[in-house]
Amino acid sequence: MDSSANSLINPDARMGLTGAQPGAVAPGSGQAGGAADLGGLGGMGGNFTQRLSGLAQMRGNPRAPLIFAVALLVAIVAGLFLWSRSPDYKVLYSNLSDRDGGSIIAALQQANIPYKLSDSGGAILVPSEQVHEMRLRLASQGLPKSGSVGFELMDNQKFGISQFDEQVNYQRALEGELERTIESISTVKSARVHLAIPKPSVFVRDKEAPSAAVLVNLYPGRVLDEGQVVAITHMVSSAVPEMPVHGVTILDQDGNLLTQPTAGNGLDASQLKFRQQIERNTQQRINAILAPLFGSGNAHSQVSADIDFSHTEQTSENYGPNGNPQQAAIRSQQSSSATEMSQSGASGVPGALSNQPPQPASAPITAGNGASGVSSTPVSDRKDSTTNYELDKTVRHIDRPMGDIRRLSVAVVVNYMKVVDAKGQVSMVPVTADKLAQVTQLVKDAMGFDSTRGDSVNVVNSAFTTDIDPNANLPWWRTPDMLALYKQIATYLGIGAVALFLYFVMVKPALRRAFPPPEPALAALASPDEPMLLDGIPAAEREGAVVEIETDSETLALENSKHKYERNLEFARNIARQDPKIVATVVKNWVSDER
Repeated sequence: MDSSANSLINPDARMGLTGAQPGAVAPGSGQAGGAADLGGLGGMGGNFTQRLSGLAQMRGNPRAPLIFAVALLVAIVAGLFLWSRSPDYKVLYSNLSDRDGGSIIAALQQANIPYKLSDSGGAILVPSEQVHEMRLRLASQGLPKSGSVGFELMDNQKFGISQFDEQVNYQRALEGELERTIESISTVKSARVHLAIPKPSVFVRDKEAPSAAVLVNLYPGRVLDEGQVVAITHMVSSAVPEMPVHGVTILDQDGNLLTQPTAGNGLDASQLKFRQQIERNTQQRINAILAPLFGSGNAHSQVSADIDFSHTEQTSENYGPNGNPQQAAIRSQQSSSATEMSQSGASGVPGALSNQPPQPASAPITAGNGASGVSSTPVSDRKDSTTNYELDKTVRHIDRPMGDIRRLSVAVVVNYMKVVDAKGQVSMVPVTADKLAQVTQLVKDAMGFDSTRGDSVNVVNSAFTTDIDPNANLPWWRTPDMLALYKQIATYLGIGAVALFLYFVMVKPALRRAFPPPEPALAALASPDEPMLLDGIPAAEREGAVVEIETDSETLALENSKHKYERNLEFARNIARQDPKIVATVVKNWVSDER
C-alpha cells in the first residue's frame, strides 16, 4: 500500500495539501489533521476506505495468490467429478398424449427411475443405460396406450366372439396397419385412416364398393407432392379388396384436400397435365423454328390439342365373299357316280306255262330276244361331285391405349419485319405471301400435321403494337432510363443537403452546449498524447528534469524543481476541489503509514 500511495501523489504534493513546507509536518499534527479530515467524511467514504485497506492487506500477503489458486483448482476438480457422475439422458418416448405421458411418469416414479422432460414438453428423457429396459417394462404394462393398433389385435381373440366384433377388430387392425405404413413416409408425422367397408351382398345390383378417408399430419414446413399423394391413394386402394382408386380421399392437418377431384369434362389432374404437356411441347417446337427467322418475340403461337383418353378394346370377325374359285383354297372334295341297268327275263302271268322248265336249246343263247332269251341295257347314269372351299374370315382384335391425339389446332401470329433505310429510319413492312407460305409449311412440319385427323394451321401476319418504341430515335442522355437515373441522383443529393443543413445548424450547436470544452487550466497540464502521472507532471518533463539535474548546472535544476513544486501544488488543489473523497482516502493512507 505504501508503493501505491507514493505512486498516487508524491511527498511534495502530500505536504502541499496541509499548506506547510516540506519537513514541517510532525507525526502528531499529521495524525490530527488526518483525523479531522476523516471526521468530515460520510459512511460511504469510510466503507470504501475499509475495502481499500482490506485489499491492500490481501495484496501484501504473499500467500494469497497461492490460496486462491488452490481453491480454484479444488472447485474445478469437484465440478468435473460431479459432471462425470451426472447421467446421460436420452429420449424414452416422444409425441405422447397427456394421458399417456402422465401414466408413464407415474410408472417411472413408482420404479424410482430419474427422468426429465424436454424443453418443449413433448418428450420424456431417462438415463441412457435404462432406456431399453424401461421400454420393455412399460410395454408389459400396456404403455403407451395411444397409437395405431395393427394385426396384433387379432392375437388375443376371446372365445365365443361374435361375427360383428370379429369384423370390427379386423377393420381396426387393417386401419392401424395402413396408418403405420403411411407414417413411415418422411414428411408424415402421424396419420389416421377410416375405412368404410360395406356388407357383402349376393345381389349384384346391391353391391357397393368400399371407400377410405385418410388424414395426414405433416411436419412443419413440409408438404406432400402430387406423386406422393398418388402413391398413398394407390397403396390404400390396393390394400382393401375391391376398392377403386377414386374412392380414396386424402386431407392434411389444415383441412386441405390433397386428392384432386375429377374435372368437369371427365379429365383428372394427370390427364390435364398430359394434355398441357403435349400443347407446350408442340408450342416450343414451333417457336424454336420461327425464332431464327423473325427474332425472339416476333412470332407467337398457341396450340390446342384434342386428346382421346378413352380406352378402347375391340374384337371383330368378318366373312368376305369368295373370289376366283380357281384361286380359292379347297378344304375337301368328294365325287360319286351311279349307273342303273335294265334286264329282260320271264314275263307274263305266273302259272303252269311260265314255270315250265326250259327246253333244250336249238339255237345260240344270244340269238334273239325271245321269251326265253336274257338281255340288259343301261337305263340311267348319275354322277355327283362336292367341293368344299375355305371361308374368307378376318379376326381383328384392337386395343387402343389412352392418350391418342385426335386433332391439333395451331394459331401463329407473325410481326411485321423491320426495314432500315439509307437514312437510318426504321419502318415496319408486312411479310410477303411466299414467306408466309414457307412459314405455314414449317409450322406443319414442326407440329406433325396430319390432314386425315383434321389438323388445322392458321398463320397471320400483323404488326405488334407493343413492339413500337417511341424513344428509338432519342439520344442516349434523353432516354427514359437516363431521366429516371437523373431523378434518383437528384433525390439522393437533396437528402444529403438536408442532412448536412440539419447537422451544422441544429445538431452541432446542441452538442457544443451539451458537452462544453475542458477548462484551459486542466488541459494545459499535459497534452492528450503525452503520458502523465497522478502527481501532475508529464513523464517527458519528469525525465527531462532528471537529465538536467545530472548533466546541467545546479542553478537550472533548482529553478526547475521550484517550478515543479508550484505546479504540483496547484494540481493537488484542483483535485481536492473536484473530488474530496479521493483526497480523504490518500490522507487516511498516510496516517496508517505513519503509525
